Amino acid sequence: MNANEHEHRGTLTQEENTFDEPNRSEAQLRTFINSIPASAWCALPDGSLEFPNRQFHDYTGLSSEEVYGSGWEAAVHPDEIEPLREWWRALRQAGKSGEIEARLRRFDGEYRWFLIRVAPVLDEQSHVARWYGINTDIDDRKFAEENLRQDEQKFHTITDAISQYVVVLSPDGDVLYVNRVALELTGIEITDVSGKGAFATPFHPEDIDRVQAERSSAGLREEVPFELEVRVLLKGVDGQYRWYLMQYNPLKDDEGRTVRWYVTGTNIDSRKKAEERLHNENLALREEIDRASMFEEIVGSSKPLRQVLKQVEKVAPSDSTVLILGETGTGKELIARALHRRSSRSARAFIRVNCAAIPQSLIASELFGHEKGAFTGALQRRLGRFEAADGGTLFLDEIGDLPMETQIALLRVLQEREFERIGSHHPISVDVRLIAATNRDLSAAVAAGTFREDLFYRINVFPIELPPLRERAEDVPVLLEYFIGRYAKKAGKNIRHIGKHTLEQFKAYSWPGNIRELQNVVERALILSDTDTFFFDESWLKRQPTASSKLRGTLSALAEREIEMIEAALIECHGRISGPSGAAAKLGIPRQTLESKIKSLGINKHSLGGL
Repeated sequence: MNANEHEHRGTLTQEENTFDEPNRSEAQLRTFINSIPASAWCALPDGSLEFPNRQFHDYTGLSSEEVYGSGWEAAVHPDEIEPLREWWRALRQAGKSGEIEARLRRFDGEYRWFLIRVAPVLDEQSHVARWYGINTDIDDRKFAEENLRQDEQKFHTITDAISQYVVVLSPDGDVLYVNRVALELTGIEITDVSGKGAFATPFHPEDIDRVQAERSSAGLREEVPFELEVRVLLKGVDGQYRWYLMQYNPLKDDEGRTVRWYVTGTNIDSRKKAEERLHNENLALREEIDRASMFEEIVGSSKPLRQVLKQVEKVAPSDSTVLILGETGTGKELIARALHRRSSRSARAFIRVNCAAIPQSLIASELFGHEKGAFTGALQRRLGRFEAADGGTLFLDEIGDLPMETQIALLRVLQEREFERIGSHHPISVDVRLIAATNRDLSAAVAAGTFREDLFYRINVFPIELPPLRERAEDVPVLLEYFIGRYAKKAGKNIRHIGKHTLEQFKAYSWPGNIRELQNVVERALILSDTDTFFFDESWLKRQPTASSKLRGTLSALAEREIEMIEAALIECHGRISGPSGAAAKLGIPRQTLESKIKSLGINKHSLGGL
C-alpha cells in the first residue's frame, strides 16, 4: 500500500467519526467531504448517490444531476459495472465496510484503476444512516503489477520450453513457481510444493536437514549466489532418487533488496556415481595392492597349471559366470583376478568378498548395502559390494558359506540384474560379472540342503578346478626359487644356494596348505637365516598321520558317538536301564552289557535321571 492509500484510509476513518455526530448540519457535511483530497462521496441507505465531492466531479467531468441515484455508473468501465453492482448490493445487505478495485472513466475518456472503499455510518438504532466512500487512484500500481505479471508470464513461458529444472522462490525461500520440466520429473503438482517449507518435498529425507542448513548459512541469509547438491525423487521418471546440483541466484530491486530467488537444477547423478565408483575402486585398489604378494602363486609350468590357464584364456573375454573350485591356498582369488584382467571389464573395479569372514547377520548388508536407520548401528547410507562392482567384476570367495536367506537374494540378483538395499524398496539395476569360489563340495551341500540347487546351477556355468600343489610337484622348485628371491630381498638377505636335500624334501612333501603354506615356510626360513644357503627346520612341515594314529582317531570318534547314544537313551527313559521301557531295551542290548559300557565309558547315569 502506498502513502496515498494510507492517507485515504485515515481520511475515511476521520470522515466516519465526523459524520457520526448526528447534529452536524448538511452544509458542514458537504464542506467536509469537499475538503477530502481524493474522490469522495456519500450515498443514502439504499445505495443511491447523494453527494459527490469536488474531486469526484473534476475527475469524471459529470455534474451532480448526472451522477445522482445510479447515474454514477456512467463513470464505470463496462466490464466492471455488473461485478460492481453485485458487490455494492451484497455490501448494503451486510451493512459492513468493504473495498473493491474497478476502472473509472476520466473526463477525457481515459479509464484508470481505483480502489473504492466504502463504510457505513449507523444511527442510534444501529441502522445505516449514510454510506461514505473514497476512490483512490491505483493505476500506477496496477500498471506495475501488470508489467510484473507479464514479465513473469514470459519467464514461465521460456522456462517451460527449456529442458532444465527451474524453481522460483520468495525472498524467504518459499516456492512461488515450478516449471513444467521440474513438475514432470518429480511427478508432483505445483500445489504440493507451494508455500512455506514445501521446497523440500521431492528431496531425499536424509538430505533435507543438510540442505536447510546450507540454504540458511550459504546464501539466503547473505543474499549472494550459491549452490548445493541434493538427491531428488524422480517419481515421473522411474521413482528413483537422482543427484542434482541446485544453483541459487538472487533477483534484486533498484535498492538492492532480494525480491526473488531463481533456482536451476542440473542432473549430476552420473558424475556423483562415477565419484562414488572411483572412491570404491580406489579402496579396492588399495586392497589389491595389499594382497599383491599373492600374484606369484600362478608361477609354474606344470601340465595341470597350463590346463587351468588355458581355461582362463578361453572364458575370460566372455561375461559368463565362473565357479572356481579348489583346496585352501591353491590360488582361487588369483585366478579370479586373472579372469578380470583379461576381460572387457578390466578397466573397472574388481571387488572381492570373503563370504566366510563376514558374520551371517551382516553379509546381506555387505553385498547389497543399507539405508540409514535400516538396523541398529546403520548410522548412514552405505553402498554394497554389488554397487561398488557395477560395470566390473564381483568375486564371491567361499560362496559355500553364504546363509540360505542370502543365497535367495543372490539368486534374484543373478536372475533379474537388480536388488534393493536393506531398508529400501527401490530396486537398483547393476551390470556385474560374477566369479565365485569355494573349497567345499557344493554338490554334497545341495544334497544336504545347505546350498540351494537353483543357485548352484546359476553359478556353475563354467567351473574351473584348481589342482593342489601335491599334483604340481614339478612346479615346487620354481616356486621355491621365486619366493626365496622375493623374501630374501625383503629381509635383506643374500641367498646363493639351495641344498639338494632341501629341494627333495620340498618336492616330496604333500603341502596340505598348498602354495600359501610353501610361501609361509620360505618367509619364516629367510627371517631366521644367517648364511647364504637356504635351510629350514623340518619340524615346520606337518607330519602325515600314521595308520595307528588314524585308527585311534576313528576309535575315539566311535566312542564319542556311543556315549551320545547311551546318554540320549537314558534321558529318554528317565535313567531306567532294565525293563521293557528301559534304555537297554531301547538300544537293543542286554542290561549287563549296557551297565558295563556305562562304567567303561565313564557315563554318570545319576545325572541323567537316576535309576
